Amino acid sequence: MTQGTGPACLKADKLQGWPAQVLCHNENMMIRRIAGALGAELHGVDLTQTLRGEQQREIRDALLQNQVIFFRDQDLSPQQFMAFAQTLGQPIEYPFVKGLEGFPCVIEVKKLEHEKVNFGGIWHSDTTYLPQPPMGSMLLAKEVPPYGGDTLFANQYLAWEALSDTMQRLLDGLVGISSSAKADVSKTREDRIKSDGKDSAPQAHLAHHPLVRTHPETGRKALYVNVAHTAGIVGMTDAESAPLLNFLFQHQVKPEFTCRFVWQPHSLAVWDNRCTQHNPVNDYHGFRRVMHRITLAGDTPC
Repeated sequence: MTQGTGPACLKADKLQGWPAQVLCHNENMMIRRIAGALGAELHGVDLTQTLRGEQQREIRDALLQNQVIFFRDQDLSPQQFMAFAQTLGQPIEYPFVKGLEGFPCVIEVKKLEHEKVNFGGIWHSDTTYLPQPPMGSMLLAKEVPPYGGDTLFANQYLAWEALSDTMQRLLDGLVGISSSAKADVSKTREDRIKSDGKDSAPQAHLAHHPLVRTHPETGRKALYVNVAHTAGIVGMTDAESAPLLNFLFQHQVKPEFTCRFVWQPHSLAVWDNRCTQHNPVNDYHGFRRVMHRITLAGDTPC
């Protein structure tokens, strides 16, 4: 991807109201960063249509460079949503919640008017308690509250790079213990498991992953711990690991590592779980928020 400004990159009539600097590939797709740390909106793409191979490569490049990408005004059916997901990876089923009828890999992420706890409402990278956590996740807004319900994202490349050399040497090589049963995240699933839970879902998942992982496509290192799922460190007692993990949990979501996305109906977010975390803000009690989510198969972190 190249950086450009002005008509050398985009037609002049498409630049009306845009910031001076716009990242782009061609005159048909505009890519605008939304924060200094990560995140970009992609404009000029209709995901209801079949994407050409060049478009697919450009979108994946944008994801790798920006870690989370956003689209507006994408009124996708579950079939169209799945078709787009398959251009980026292999959709997989979520362990605890069943998918839509006919679309087992598309789950409904919702908070209803009478509910107080939102699904996944804590900083996390998705399902790190699996042996091969998903490489990415996709969220499509179907119903949004009149205000609130934004999602925060945090850049874990920057979180790693901001650590001192001494701390980096300490962490590199340590292995974290990820669990699906930590109390703070378990309670965020309770409403959905009651309404949409899988009968065959196991009680808990457990996996071991490095605290620092190397991204298989970019080669960059990223912190790979999260307060929702990382329960300990292999070879350490709880008393030894807790202070270190608590420091990392606070460090990795500093404001300067984050961006914030304001949802609208038919907005779509795609994020790279290998180098980001996200946190849906639970500030819309009394209102309904309904999203469709797809997760994409990943590899074994190393």
